[in-house]
Amino acid sequence: MSSLLWLRRDLRLGDHPALLRAREDADGDLTVLFVVDPALWARVGPVRTAWLAATLRALDEDLDGRLTLRVGDPAEVVPAVARETAATGVHVTRETTPYGVRRDQQVQDALPGDVDWVETGTPYAVGPGLVRNGSGDPYKVFTPFSKAWRAHGWPAPAAYPEGLEPTDLGRDADADRLVEEALAADDVPELPPAGERAALARWAEFVADDLAGYERGRDRPAEESTSFMSPYLKVGAVHPRTLLADLAGRGGASVERFVGELAWREFYADVLHHQPRTGWADLREELAGLRYDDPEDAIEAWQQGRTGYPIVDAGMRQLLATGWMHNRVRMITASFLTKDLHVWWPVGARWFLDRLLDGDLASNNHNWQWVAGTGTDAAPYFRVFNPVLQGEKFDPRGEYVRRWVPELAHLPGKAVHQPWDHEDGYAHGYPRRIVDHAEERKEALARYKAARG
Repeated sequence: MSSLLWLRRDLRLGDHPALLRAREDADGDLTVLFVVDPALWARVGPVRTAWLAATLRALDEDLDGRLTLRVGDPAEVVPAVARETAATGVHVTRETTPYGVRRDQQVQDALPGDVDWVETGTPYAVGPGLVRNGSGDPYKVFTPFSKAWRAHGWPAPAAYPEGLEPTDLGRDADADRLVEEALAADDVPELPPAGERAALARWAEFVADDLAGYERGRDRPAEESTSFMSPYLKVGAVHPRTLLADLAGRGGASVERFVGELAWREFYADVLHHQPRTGWADLREELAGLRYDDPEDAIEAWQQGRTGYPIVDAGMRQLLATGWMHNRVRMITASFLTKDLHVWWPVGARWFLDRLLDGDLASNNHNWQWVAGTGTDAAPYFRVFNPVLQGEKFDPRGEYVRRWVPELAHLPGKAVHQPWDHEDGYAHGYPRRIVDHAEERKEALARYKAARG
């Protein structure tokens, strides 16, 4: 018998239940396939495409060059490879995103009648849809979800597949070309090490050096004390269950906080699973009448990190330069776009998805809604981050701003957050503020009040 394992967001070998099931059913004759879908490849943005390509290259090395790459519509390619290999089953990790569900159904419908469709495992510790309240309904608020999610628990990591030797179907020149072009694209920043081994090495480094101080350091962008696991989780180079297993038995506020951040990721995946429309639409429909602006010049200034607000500009420049942004700064920059510039959150969410290595629809877009005041939080409409106060609080010595905004490197300490208060604040070409935060805060609150009736 022969089995086909079709990879998507599970680009690793360890802790991979679908891989183990496919290997078991194959009785040794296993093909490992990834399909480069040109329609999706072009739509997700150059940074995520390059990160995916780098991860595929790393996985192929781990498989000794035996990763089967094909290019085309999965509904055509997967059945074709199944026929080519005489596979009795197509094995996948279960998908729950709106696009993933539609795509998988199309592939399943196109399979020959004698080929089984086998879903095993999920990209999450607890599969979306499994955590329910006492009435059997999904949770709408994070805190009770988090408690129920922890109580539900998750399995131990799956075993590593020693001695794996997939069938070598040869190279697809078109697929290889697309991977190489993605890695060589002009507008892609230097990528971090990719793949499963890099993910596990980064995790071990974080646990050894930064986990103990995570509770405090996670909000300090200059300290770089976050885990940086989100890009690896995005492509499935590591499973969240692996991280949780390493934290089992460890106590303390930092461990609890980190587990809580994983819970947020799972909560937003659950929300998207139950309400697919919230990928690009407001969760809170009562704010549908909120009035937005479309200031093209201001949006471009925000994208390029030239708003005149140092902490905002530092974050946006970090994003352009590295494909990543500190989580606290993501909230500050998102608040500025939605509350100071009054721009509808999908504009910013799309920019983030195009530029972030870890761009994930559920986490990214629901976090944007949380900041914008149209998402899962119970009363968020009056939350408007003051970019100056946020900068002074979380970058008190100004180190993060000076790193990414060299025009302000001459200003000492927290003075960097208010260059307008210093005679030489604009001596090196830093732009003036494009809006007055105090005035725009009033305007934002007025618009929310009007929308709420």
